[in-house]
Amino acid sequence: MNTPLPRGAHEVRGVRGVRGVRGPRRPGRTRSSVVAVAALAAVASALTSCGTDSDSETSIPSFSERPSPPDTASFSGRAPSMKESVVESARAAASAAASSASAAASSFEASVSAEVERADKAAEKALKDVDGRGNAMSDVSTTGKPRSGTGGLLVVLVNITNKTDSEASYAVRVDFLDSSGKTVETRYVGAEDLAPGERAQPLAVSRKPAEPALTPKLSQAQRY
Repeated sequence: MNTPLPRGAHEVRGVRGVRGVRGPRRPGRTRSSVVAVAALAAVASALTSCGTDSDSETSIPSFSERPSPPDTASFSGRAPSMKESVVESARAAASAAASSASAAASSFEASVSAEVERADKAAEKALKDVDGRGNAMSDVSTTGKPRSGTGGLLVVLVNITNKTDSEASYAVRVDFLDSSGKTVETRYVGAEDLAPGERAQPLAVSRKPAEPALTPKLSQAQRY
């Protein structure tokens, strides 16, 4: 008697004629394999497409084996030599130093007050009619000031001390001599109304260049 097979099963015959029953097939496993194969094919196609697009869009520039020499016809003049460059640099440095020194000298002279200028003019007037070296040479001495502190100018500090017992004013003349002993510049300084024992230190400033070097000389000192 044959028993009907379940739905979806099919008969399997063994080696001895025994009929067996195989269960229904699983369509899921086959479907998964097909999907996986299709996905791999799609990825491979996309990669091939990208590689083709990239190759078609990217162009490699071509280079010549030997670069072309520059067109010298467009250049004018000539490059400065090392010696010329050094000379120009030295000139520029000297010019800057001269400008700086001039500014320093002007700044130093500007620090002299209007009152000192007035006293100097009064001293020049007081010495106008004085014969000889004057009556106050023993009350006056001079001291040189370093050029580093005067903007490069030749400056003499004139020390005036009233050694009398009464109030007095002083007029002093300082000459600047060259190497031959010739006077090339004269400056006048003074101090007014010094009390007994009081001291003043006006400055005699030469406005001549640093070279040739000059020598300051105390020529006259008058008390009045």
